[in-house]
Amino acid sequence: MPSELRHVLIIEDDRKGLQQHVLGASLHYIGRDTKCDIRLSSQFVSRRQATLVRIGNEDGTFFYRIVDGVPKGRTSSNGMIVNGRKTIACDLHDRDEIMFGPQVRLTYRLTELDDSPLFDDTLIPTKELRGDEAFRYYKELEQNMARSSIEPRVDMAKRHTAVRP
Repeated sequence: MPSELRHVLIIEDDRKGLQQHVLGASLHYIGRDTKCDIRLSSQFVSRRQATLVRIGNEDGTFFYRIVDGVPKGRTSSNGMIVNGRKTIACDLHDRDEIMFGPQVRLTYRLTELDDSPLFDDTLIPTKELRGDEAFRYYKELEQNMARSSIEPRVDMAKRHTAVRP
């Protein structure tokens, strides 16, 4: 019997910060539209930016394919980049990185099914951060990611600009 895997999208949105979405449905719509089950608020994201389609394997496991826009419909206005390459569709693998414009990054993760979160959501700020406070937050987040199974891809303290008071 195959081990059960948890399919997760970790999202860094320039307006909403970090989000984690556990995937399980046969379709997940991603975009700014209120009908999307994974909503993003960035101005760089189309109303129907992308769709995740669950595809079953013969052994009972499944994987997700990401499709630009809506399957058998229109592609998004802004396109998508998966692992540095512009594409209209791609089968996803653990740690694949999807970019929607310069400010929105999604990381696809496959982990053994257990109760532990992929990141410590207590580090997500509940208020707007300014100046040194923003720098300390992103530094702490980067250190937490280094301790977990998630590898930081950029120095987050340098990537995000602090809001000046």
